[in-house]
This record gives sequence, structure tokens and C-alpha cells, in this order.
Amino acid sequence: MTITAKKSNRIQLTFQHLETQGKAALIPYIMAGDPSLEVTQSLILTLEKAGADIIELGVPFSDPIADGPVIQKAAERALKSGTTLPAILKMVKTIREQSNIPLILMTYYNSIMAMGEETFCSQAVQVGIDGVIVPDMPPEESDTLCQASSNAGGPLPIFLLAPTSTPSRQLEVIKRTKGFIYYVSITGITGAKLMDMTSVKKNVQKIQKSAKKPVAVGFGISTPQQAHDVSEFANGVIIGSALVRYVEQYYSGEKSLKNIGRFVKSLKNGTS
Repeated sequence: MTITAKKSNRIQLTFQHLETQGKAALIPYIMAGDPSLEVTQSLILTLEKAGADIIELGVPFSDPIADGPVIQKAAERALKSGTTLPAILKMVKTIREQSNIPLILMTYYNSIMAMGEETFCSQAVQVGIDGVIVPDMPPEESDTLCQASSNAGGPLPIFLLAPTSTPSRQLEVIKRTKGFIYYVSITGITGAKLMDMTSVKKNVQKIQKSAKKPVAVGFGISTPQQAHDVSEFANGVIIGSALVRYVEQYYSGEKSLKNIGRFVKSLKNGTS
């Protein structure tokens, strides 16, 4: 599958570059502000050094619908540390002085609505956010956010498809997604186990054929072997709960940053 983009940003350029190498993108997810935004900055640099191609930053929210217990607890810790969407954007501006890695925000719509769609998109682009995933926003209801994103020159809207997505929903997502399509590999919440790789492969290849856009697979991937298996057919591999759990269990200073880096490096080696 050949990936093309008329006006490329960091996300699109990364997928195009990896395609020439026959590799899939490793996309780790961390909760911004867990346990603090200062730690998040260090984690971003650690993940990049370990081989991450794109990083997904969760915006903590009090009422998540797609997140399992591991990420819910991370959101609670981040909220207790005073993390807000404006504070995350400020942190990203600082990170951009040290890193050019593509960054995606995964946020529930309430956080965007509180800022206003135009303000959010404008500020996100100004600080260096490349994409946005809003899991509780159906693509059919995203016209104003997509327009605000287009007016601001980004961030690229990224929509989700699941095994249960109808053909009409698939068409809406293919039409509206500008970065990559996020394929949810299981019918459940984050942290559940990935079981049926054959079915995932079949669905992803069908979407790739229709969309002519990158498809990254998330939910249920937690080991280097699983990352390898998914990278055999997907354009990207998203690791969420496994890494967030690792941060929760092992972060206690510089030594644990190295441990986290080794874990991410093992995942990246799996996608090669």
C-alpha cells in the first residue's frame, strides 16, 4: 500500500519514511501529568531515544469511557497533580525546544469544548501538536472541529474504527481522518487482551485497501511478540496500558526511566 499526502505534517512524514523502510510505526501512549508534567517531559525524551516514532499523550479526564482501570488510575493521578489541557499545551511548547517527534493528544471532547474548538486547534498547532484523537466524538458530529483544525492548519483529526464498525461508519472515518486510522483491535476497553490476530489482520487489510491511509492498531498489545505480529500487516502499533502500568510500577527516578526505555526499545525491536 502506498501512502500519499498532499500537505504532510510530522505524522504523515513519519509514516511515509517508515514505509520506504518496510517498517511499522511504534506509537506509545502515556498519560500526560502522570505522575507530573515534569516527569512527562522526561518520559517523552526517553521514549523518543528508545525508538518511539510517534507519541500519544493522554489528557486526563474524570469520566473516561474507553479507558480501562490502568489508564483510569493514571488519569486520576494526573488530575491530582493539577494537570489540565492548557498546562499540557504549555509543556509541549517546552518539549519542542528539545524534540521534533510527532505528538498526538488523546482527549475527551469536554476538554476541547471548555477551551473552544478554534482556540484549542490554534493553540495546539502553535505549540507543536500534530494530531488529535477524540474517542467520544462520532465522526458524523465532528464537522466543526474538523473545520477548526483545517482553519488552523492542524492538528490532524484521527478517528477510530472497531471490529463492530458498520460500513457507513468506516466510510465516514476514511473520509475524515487526516493522520492515520486508529483500529481498535478488540470490542472492549484499553488493557483488555488481544486474542484473535487473524481477524484483526483481515479487518486492517480491508481498511487499508479502501482508505489508502495508514492504519495503526491499538488496544490489547503488550509484548514485543505481539508488536511484531501486528507490525507484519499494520502501519503502526499502539502500546497503551502496558506502558502506563510500567510507568506506575517502576517510576522512581532515573533508574526507572532507563527501565522504561529498555521496555520501549524491546517493543521497537519487535516492529523492525
